[in-house]
Amino acid sequence: MAKKKGLGRGVDLLFNQEEDEEKFFECDIEQIVPNLYQPRQHFDPDSLQELADSISQNGVIQPLVVVANPEGAYELIAGERRLRASKLAGLKEVPVVLRDVSSEEELLELALIENVQRQDLNPLEEAEAYEKLIQQFSYTQEQAAAKVGKQRSTVANRLRLLQLPDFIKDDICKQRLSEGHARALLRLTDDEIAMKEARDLIISKGMSVRQAEKLTSRMKQTSKTAGNSKAKETPVIPQSFSHSLLTRVSNKLHSKVQLVQNGTRGKLEIEYYSVDDLERLVALIAGEE
Repeated sequence: MAKKKGLGRGVDLLFNQEEDEEKFFECDIEQIVPNLYQPRQHFDPDSLQELADSISQNGVIQPLVVVANPEGAYELIAGERRLRASKLAGLKEVPVVLRDVSSEEELLELALIENVQRQDLNPLEEAEAYEKLIQQFSYTQEQAAAKVGKQRSTVANRLRLLQLPDFIKDDICKQRLSEGHARALLRLTDDEIAMKEARDLIISKGMSVRQAEKLTSRMKQTSKTAGNSKAKETPVIPQSFSHSLLTRVSNKLHSKVQLVQNGTRGKLEIEYYSVDDLERLVALIAGEE
């Protein structure tokens, strides 16, 4: 079997079976503090309560993974859901495995591996985790992908979700929209009103991802066509200049005039008030007066 690359020392720390027994112990739950780099931000209350009920019956089967911090407490690397559920279940102590971690980068790497590799994050939390790797540790997208054993295209697609407005992000977190729906809506990022209309239709009609893609493609094309039409309707002659021209002609003819444009062409309309007035205007234009 080919050796997997890109997961770094973090996988060895998490899944190494040759653990020193003295590093496994029951830890006071109040001594465990959250990991600063925990990617997961959203915890479903119902799912958490189910886990708490299970822990009440069976205990914590899989130990939490922690690292000692300078303040004498233990910082959580893996097991945020188990920690929260244990508190809900009223436990005073939980089983932990103490790991040696030498850098903040390693802490973040381990938190990512624990969550991304086990597919516990929603797409936005995963995107935010990649962004932390890239911004805080100056990784490229390719390096961030290698850290968690993903394709660079996967990381790039997740990061694009961060461009979405907050109301779409909220829909993803609450599972009203899937990642596929969100990626379809990304086509309308330059028109938030159209994006809102598309989002409402997708949710109200229960559209599939394929239907959402067709909808946003159609709306994108409509928006592009409307934009082109609007450009064609834009006067070639600037308004200030046309106003100046009309003022000069009106003062010369002593009559109301207007300019009607059609792209680079157009016509000059002169208003007259009687047959005599018409004859006067013709004489002026013909230079007979």
